[in-house]
Amino acid sequence: MSTTEPAMDDFLEQKKRVKNPLVPVGALLTAGVLTAGLVSFRQGNSRLGQLLMRARVVVQGATVALMVGTAYYYGEKM
Repeated sequence: MSTTEPAMDDFLEQKKRVKNPLVPVGALLTAGVLTAGLVSFRQGNSRLGQLLMRARVVVQGATVALMVGTAYYYGEKM
């Protein structure tokens, strides 16, 4: 019943999803470091667990910064 206007179709065709392969890599690294840290805590190695939790924060921050930077970079081009 409802038809989309040609202008809306043009907009949707021009607006393409930008893929950044580093964001999923960062997410996997974050999950891996988190898992290793939790395993270390469970095994009683609190020093290593704390070090891994700090590393997780750094990796997670880098991933978020990469997402924001990519959105800003490609947002300016469109």
